[in-house]
Amino acid sequence: MRIITTVDQSNLNASQASARAAEQRGFSGITTLENRHDPFLPLAVAALATESMELSTGVAIAFLRSPMSTAHIAWDLNAASRGRFVLGLGTQIKAHNEKRFSVPWGPPVPRMREYVQALRAIWRAWRGEERLRFEGEHYRFTLMPPNFMPEQTEFAPPPVTLAAVGPAMLRLAGEVADGVRLHPFCTRKYLEQQVLPNLEVGFARSGRERHNFEINGGGFLATGKDDEAVAEIAEWVRYRIGFYGSTPAYWPVLASAGYADLGEKLNYMTKQGQWDQLAAEIPDDLLHACAAIGRHDEIVSIIEQRFAGISDTVHASASSEQPSDLPADLLADVKKLPQTFSGFATS
Repeated sequence: MRIITTVDQSNLNASQASARAAEQRGFSGITTLENRHDPFLPLAVAALATESMELSTGVAIAFLRSPMSTAHIAWDLNAASRGRFVLGLGTQIKAHNEKRFSVPWGPPVPRMREYVQALRAIWRAWRGEERLRFEGEHYRFTLMPPNFMPEQTEFAPPPVTLAAVGPAMLRLAGEVADGVRLHPFCTRKYLEQQVLPNLEVGFARSGRERHNFEINGGGFLATGKDDEAVAEIAEWVRYRIGFYGSTPAYWPVLASAGYADLGEKLNYMTKQGQWDQLAAEIPDDLLHACAAIGRHDEIVSIIEQRFAGISDTVHASASSEQPSDLPADLLADVKKLPQTFSGFATS
């Protein structure tokens, strides 16, 4: 099983040092978020500061950038990292697209389908495999003069993975992407009853092989050296569950744990500005359903029980504000756990 962590994005100097430290400790890779900072720039400095671990966006928000812009960024990061970059894309919700990024919103699944198809058409043109002629409902790319094409590299284009929660996006990920990036707000039951069946529908449509498709994430990890440390991070996770549970798009996850009615209450509380009261609404059984929780001396077996057989990659940290303190020997033990994923077909 692969285990990745977040990287410090507070400034690029910190990102460089954080990435180097993560590789030295033995993490399989690092991932960046599009929250307070750009997700791509930290990976640029990480590409030059590391040698072997994977570098991924987890995730970059797709629709605020043209596929052409994203194609250039991903191509250059992949070249700088010598083929270690994975492009993780997500749609975000309507409010963030319209009010945070000021971009138009529409049905996200057909637009994301074209986005991935456009990226690959652009990369094929740059590799000299075909002339650029992509014309869809949402994107159109038909001009690529030679002096605007990046230099050839020895590396295949980067894999593209999609963030997905609902059935339609899960099916799309299984059909057109190289992997799925699951939200940490997720239960084992949701993985079994929603994630896997819908991915299988996508695999059937595309003929993709499961062993070349990465299932990334699908739950929080709350661990520490002693019970006090575990309790502290668990309370942070409890608040995150309340925060995510207030968003209607994530209510099916609550339903999978038997809390279908809780989402509306949480949503109402956020509209009343009661953000600091969300955690108190999350019961212990919901907390444990969404997270693997335990001390360092017991966490490896808990990770296996919570994720094995489904997730290929787990996240030691869901936020750079809560960095992982897992020691190197435990990281090595987690990496010994079985997984289905054997590598991207694009590699």
